[in-house]
Amino acid sequence: MADQFWNGKRVLVTGADGFMGSHLVEELLRLGARVIAFTRSTSTHGTSQIKLKHLGSVAAQLERVIAGNVSSPETTRIIEDAAPDVIMHLAAEAYVPRSFEHPEEVFAVNATGTLYVLEAARRLPKLERVVVTSSSEVYGTALGDRAISEDHPLNPTSPYAASKVAADRLAYSYRDTWKLPIAIIRPFNFYGPRHVYDVIPKFIKLALEGKDLTVYGSGEQRRDFTYVSDTVRGFLLMGSHPKAVGQVVNFGSGVSHSIAHTAERIVALTGSKSRIVKDMARLAEVNHLLCDSSRARELFGWRAEVDLEEGLKRNIEWMRALKP
Repeated sequence: MADQFWNGKRVLVTGADGFMGSHLVEELLRLGARVIAFTRSTSTHGTSQIKLKHLGSVAAQLERVIAGNVSSPETTRIIEDAAPDVIMHLAAEAYVPRSFEHPEEVFAVNATGTLYVLEAARRLPKLERVVVTSSSEVYGTALGDRAISEDHPLNPTSPYAASKVAADRLAYSYRDTWKLPIAIIRPFNFYGPRHVYDVIPKFIKLALEGKDLTVYGSGEQRRDFTYVSDTVRGFLLMGSHPKAVGQVVNFGSGVSHSIAHTAERIVALTGSKSRIVKDMARLAEVNHLLCDSSRARELFGWRAEVDLEEGLKRNIEWMRALKP
């Protein structure tokens, strides 16, 4: 049913050329969607240029590519003019440490950018769905070391997390004020091919190069790592399933692993001689993120299918293929 929904739909994806966005776009194209890719523009000598990093192989299949800055007021007009049936809003500054040095820029993209997307949605009376991407970071550390349901308090520990709370609650407010067909997705620590800036891809790169893997703090902080294909299925459900409208839904594997254990598995699976070394704890560290995905299971029958061991093997294989 979800697969049939997408055939012929005009779907605008913000952040389309990013890690998760590009995987989602490829799957939407496979399902027959007419995809409008909204991606960040690059400026050269005063002119705006479009350079696709991940979508080059499917560029000819895209209905349109729009280059812009999601944190600009112009975003509202651009999306309104594109007149999509569905908006999948993934554009974000997603690297947490960046928010320590550039909080204003991160907030502008994540919160103000979401505001402009929602303003466009409000002006599209025939819009069928808006999926707004939140984050597991909005929860902070799990209270009582338990799995986190959607009812867990929102306790952001970093400027990045606070910006995602703002985006999340903006979407909630537009849903209630204007009765828009909004669905809010809260994915947990997704990883996989094309991801470059979080702990798993960094560890894999270092291990393949035989360099030290640095674990910050005790290394016992835990994350619910969810493979990209499982997360893409979550996005597709939130964009198509009738029961997703008005919902806030977590998507995660339901299993947490310590950073130290993850480093050890990567060293073992790569056959690397890398050492694992310790350093001081980082700012705004979240101690434990573990997803309670029961709502996703009850609404859609969704379950994660790829465990960490298999996901790491696939990710390592992809990164090995990149090496000359």
